[in-house]
This record gives sequence, structure tokens and C-alpha cells, in this order.
Amino acid sequence: MPHKIEDYALIGDCHTAALVARNGSIDWLCLPRFDSDSAFGALLGDPDHGRWLLAPVDPRARSTREYLEDTFVLRTVWSTSTGEVEVLDFMPHGDRRADVVRRVRGLRGTVRMRQELRIRFGYATALPWVRQVDEGAATTSLVAVAGPDAIVVRGPRLTAQNHAHVSEFDVDEGMTVDIPLTWYPAHREPPPMADIDEQLEATVSWWRGWAGSAQAPERYSDLVRRSLLVLRALTHEDTGGIVAAATTSLPEDEGGTRNWDYRYVWLRDASLTLQALMSHGFESEAEEWRSWLLRAIAGDPGDVQIMYGLSGERRLTEFELPSLPGYRGASPVRLGNGAYTQYQGDVFGEVMVALHNARELGIVENEFSWSLQRELLRHVENVWRRPDNGIWEIRGPERSFTHSRVMLWAAFEYGVRGVRLHGLDGPVARWERVRDEIRDEIEREGYNAELGHYTQYYGGTEVDAALLQMPQVGYLSHGDERMRRTVAAIERELLVDGLPLRYRTESGVDGIPGDEHPFLACAFWLVEHYALDGRLDEAIALMDRLVGFANDVGLLSEEFDTRTGRQMGNTPQALSHLALVRAADAIATAGG
Repeated sequence: MPHKIEDYALIGDCHTAALVARNGSIDWLCLPRFDSDSAFGALLGDPDHGRWLLAPVDPRARSTREYLEDTFVLRTVWSTSTGEVEVLDFMPHGDRRADVVRRVRGLRGTVRMRQELRIRFGYATALPWVRQVDEGAATTSLVAVAGPDAIVVRGPRLTAQNHAHVSEFDVDEGMTVDIPLTWYPAHREPPPMADIDEQLEATVSWWRGWAGSAQAPERYSDLVRRSLLVLRALTHEDTGGIVAAATTSLPEDEGGTRNWDYRYVWLRDASLTLQALMSHGFESEAEEWRSWLLRAIAGDPGDVQIMYGLSGERRLTEFELPSLPGYRGASPVRLGNGAYTQYQGDVFGEVMVALHNARELGIVENEFSWSLQRELLRHVENVWRRPDNGIWEIRGPERSFTHSRVMLWAAFEYGVRGVRLHGLDGPVARWERVRDEIRDEIEREGYNAELGHYTQYYGGTEVDAALLQMPQVGYLSHGDERMRRTVAAIERELLVDGLPLRYRTESGVDGIPGDEHPFLACAFWLVEHYALDGRLDEAIALMDRLVGFANDVGLLSEEFDTRTGRQMGNTPQALSHLALVRAADAIATAGG
């Protein structure tokens, strides 16, 4: 059975990532990209679906772990009755290879270690053909090949055992054993072994050099820095695409069916991630992401999607994977995401806000980037009245969601600012008329005067935690009485053990069976509102509780089950981490 979601740590190279469990097992790894097929898939099944275990033989061994400061090099110290060892797990950065390195170093006495390697390519559909080549001194190269994929693992000699390869070896004090794994295309020869010392030094130096630019508020600084690092780790270095999470199909409810593939680039999440990075000193990421965006959405604005593949791929057909039974039996496991065909009006606003913030940071518009924004607004002029699927990708009937309309208002508002504040050319008077028309409609249809608050969608009576974003884009202030009454309704109707749900699933609005738990990003949005509406003590109290949900290495998933005290949903979740950053900034702004 897979471990608890919070028991996993992330290692990555800004192309893909692996999840390492507390017991030393790598249970999830897709090579060579985030959205590639898995080679280790035990996270969504059991060990026979692929894993790489490295731990002491002693079943009573105890461990502690941490990241080397400001890196994604994971350091685990194992203590046994006979000694102590350190294991460094990392994915080398910058050498243009797809490597995972596991370095074992003896700290005290002698520790007998066990390695179990189960490679299962193609989401556990392909058991590879394996051969070993002795390299002397009890060292071997194991080469595993299936279809287009190949892996070479170098290190202690392995023995075939029940469709796995195992080894046991002693590590004495002062001794170092390196076990590198390298993926390569099967039609090529195995690449030579890299210099592990050089890889480790370069990887630590790169991560620390990047994190050295981070500007974090004093309060919660460690978790803000880690969150910024997570956002960078989820950014594909070659393309600039920012994936929503490193995993697919981790359930929103134990044993449930709300299991989605998040290894793609949502315009919304990427835009919000970009804003978080820009506001903390990372200008180059703004330029990289803008370049990705312009490539992805170039063409007819009517063809703009809410999400894309890492390189801007448009076809993300959703289907079920019978080869993986699901995390603790939560099925189906899904590949692709059918939401790519949805219309979600809010993404236009998030994109325009992010591009405006890039301008404010000093990123100069070029003729292509601004003309594309103008075309987006021209398209939105024709479609803004259309009902949509909303921020939460409702799979029920399309509706006029209030949050979506607010973000469409923001699209024109920030287009107007581009002209008024930055001297760009555009039909500003027309944009202002459309902007004001949208606002008039929101106040008429999206605000229920009888109930005294904004509603999830026009004509409805329910609230939605997404309404907490209304002040974030300047539609109204946090202290506006309409906003305060809306927040009161959210507190009254959506809080579960003090944490907000996105919306009430029992209302049937989403057209999906099953239930879910409080959504961490929404909880951080509530912190932000409290802080900026003069409720600083409440903001700090809620923030202190939320940061306590991060695991031992500072990672957050999508949701939190208050009943069991467990993380739920895909992990690590970009939206959770960027919302944490915003909440910490709001508390600092409010004087906390």
C-alpha cells in the first residue's frame, strides 16, 4: 500500500520529478518529462507497479530527513543498532541528462543496506528486458529496455528475484556508495557514467543560486522560500511551462473517483505562479513564461484553451489507465485531462493580469506580445456573455459564474491600464465601455440583494470560495461591505472545521459523484482577506494552522482531510504553494 501523501518528498531537475517515501522508496517517476509515462508507479498501486527502494536491512531502522538548504537534494539519515548512514537523493540539474542519483555515505559503524529495483515502463504495462554488465569490484551496470525507453543503473551488483533486482551491501564509516540511474532513448547506447561529485556540487550551487534571489517576508520565511522553490521545480526549464502538480490521479477523497491528471500547464495556475515569482524578485521567469504563453496561444484567439502540454501541446485527451489500480484503490487512474476542451472565461483575466504585472516589473512589451493581448480582448468582447465551466472545471451544465465574470472584467481593466499607464496603443474607450457593462451585469445578476452577498453563479443562492479573489484583482476592496457579507456567507456555508471548501458538492453543480475536502488554496485566500480587511489576528491564527499542514520537508498537496489529519489530492500542488506565498505577503503588508 502506498504511503500517506504527506510522507513523500519531491526531488526534481526542472524537467521531471520523483516522489521519495519515508521508507526510502521512489514510488513515482516519469521520464524524461513530467508528463511522460511512469517508470516507477507504485504510488498508484503497489511495488509491482514499479519502485526503487534503498534503505537499511534492519526493519527497526529509524530515519530523519530534510532538504539541503535551499535545494531539492534530499538528505535522509538512517540509524540502526550497528551504525548510521546518510542517503542523498537528487536529480542532477543542468547536464541535459535524465538522471536520479542515490548516494550512500557511512557516518558511524557499519550499516547493511538493501536495494530493490522494479522498473515498469509505460505506466506498468511494460516489463523491461534486462541485462547486466559486470564492471568489477562488485559493481554492475544494469540495462533495462522496453519499447522507446531504456534505463541504466550503476552500482552494487544486483540479483534477479521475482521480476525485481535486489542487492545487499555493507556501508562502513567514511565509505561512499553511489547508485546513479539514467534514462535514455532505447535506440541509443547507454550514456557514460557522470562524475557524481560534479553533479552534486553543480546541483546544490544552481538551486542555491536561484533561491538567493528570493525576497521573502520575515514571518513564514522558510515556508515561503520552500514554496517558491516548489514553483520553480514545477517549471519545465526548456519550454517555460509550469505544471499544476507532479502527479496524476491522487484522489480528492479517500477511495473516491475525483482523480485528475495535473501534469499540464493551466493558463490560470501558470499566470498566478508567475505573479508569485515576479513579486519575489524573479524577472527572468516572467520573460520565459511570456514566451511560452505567446507560443501556446498564438493563432486564432477563438482557439485559446484553458490548459496545454508542457510544450504547448493542444490535444490532452483524457482516458483511463487500467494498468494502475489507483492510490489505495481510488480509481480510475486518468491520463490526460478532458477539461482542455472547456471554456473558462476567467483565464483571460488571469492572463491579462499576469502580463500587466510583467510590464510593471519592467518587462518590455514587443509588437507581438501586445498585439496578441489586443486580439485576446477583441475575442473576449464577442464571448464574454457566454456561460462557462468556471474556475473549478465544472462538468455539469455551463453557467454564468460570478467569479468568471469578475475575471473578464479584470481582462478589460488591465488592458485599459496598459494604455492609460504604459502608453500602449488600443481602443481604450471601447474597452472601458465593455468593462463597465460587465460590472453592471455582475452587480445586477451576481449579487443577491436579498441575501446580501455575491453568489456562485447568476440566479443562484450558493457561495463559492473563488469569490475571495474579487479584491485580489481590484474589483472591490477587502473592506467593501458587499465583500464582507460574502465572506461571512462563505464562513457560514463552506467552512469545515474552520477551513473552506471550494463550494458545496452536494449542490450538484459540478455534475460529478463523490465528495472532497477543504481546498488549501482557498484557505490561504481567506488568510489574505482577513489580513487585508483588518482581521490580522484571525489571519495569523489561520495561517499558523495551515502551515502546520505542510509535511516535514515543507510540501503541500491540493486538499486537507481535517478528520484524519491527512493531505489529499495531487502533490506538490502549485496553487497551494503560490497561495501560501500570497497569504504570507498579505500578513506582512498588514503589519504581522
